[in-house]
Amino acid sequence: MLRVFGAPHRYVQGPNALAQLGELIGMYGKKPLVVVDEFVERLLRQDVMSGLGALAKESLLVVFQGECTSNEISRIAGLARGCDVVIGVGGGKTIDTAKGVSMSLGARVAIVPTVASNDSPTSRLAVLYTDQHILSEVRLMATNPDLVLVDTSIIARAPRRFFVAGIGDALSKKFEAAQCFAVQGPNFYKAQAPYLAQVLGDACYATIRAHAQDALRALDQQTPDDAFERVVEATILLSGLAFESGGLSIAHSILRGFSVIESLNGALHGEQVAFGLIVQLVLEGRSDAEIEEMLNFYARIGLPRNLAMLGHPGAATDIAAEIAHHTWATAPYVRHLAAPVDAERIQVALVRADRMGSHPFS
Repeated sequence: MLRVFGAPHRYVQGPNALAQLGELIGMYGKKPLVVVDEFVERLLRQDVMSGLGALAKESLLVVFQGECTSNEISRIAGLARGCDVVIGVGGGKTIDTAKGVSMSLGARVAIVPTVASNDSPTSRLAVLYTDQHILSEVRLMATNPDLVLVDTSIIARAPRRFFVAGIGDALSKKFEAAQCFAVQGPNFYKAQAPYLAQVLGDACYATIRAHAQDALRALDQQTPDDAFERVVEATILLSGLAFESGGLSIAHSILRGFSVIESLNGALHGEQVAFGLIVQLVLEGRSDAEIEEMLNFYARIGLPRNLAMLGHPGAATDIAAEIAHHTWATAPYVRHLAAPVDAERIQVALVRADRMGSHPFS
């Protein structure tokens, strides 16, 4: 099997980076379609238009209605009126909608995340849901985004919960890429993971463990510093490159099961992945000491450690079987694990992970 690595054409990160938007977009198109959510439209519209400079008068801004669905992508694409580059400004669902619109139009795409809650900005994946908020499909662009522009002045003003969720999403990549590599499972280019993907996953994890707490202090002060910049780079760039070229395993697979449990729908992607990683570590046969050390780190930075913290009001045993069987039946990378795995083992691991995460941690 061939080894394949992919990445965005251009990645730009730093305070006030949005001021460079027009100059950078000019490399890819002349008539931008800007996709934003209601929150971004209200707070950042003027900043976005100012950043576009002379291209602002050629641009069309459309407000995304909240869920990344096939119908919403079609609605926005129908408004495009000859736009040749799509700019997605916002969180993960806005970003994925912009990707879907770019595929429909055959246009170039630029991503401007306003939160560092997951690594979707760098990837060519668009995750679509039904109107009932159940994951329905994953669409793939032919290439990664043309531009990813990360203005850390904006990221630093986002709620702490989103930043912590981004850390949760990124932590898993070291472990998922390692499992995918161990079983020679395909990455998201339908190829074998190159060794570089593991290196990136390891660097992502090491950066977060070394700098996360300092970065959170900078976030609380809304003042990007070196620790903050390092963690943003890890949660968006390193994490994105590691998962797409390295592949995924149980930590992300279990989100398929979570999606059918209504009580868990309020949890952010990265919060769910963080708990999914604990389930994966149990399935890998990691020692209690290793898992408890990870859970202690979760406690220090505010990541959820059990299903109750993800929003489920009852016992884990009430929903474990449904989560496990839906995960096993629908997740395409659920078998990317060197240890034996099936629906029953996932169910047992889920309950054990929940029990371990329900103990007091300091």
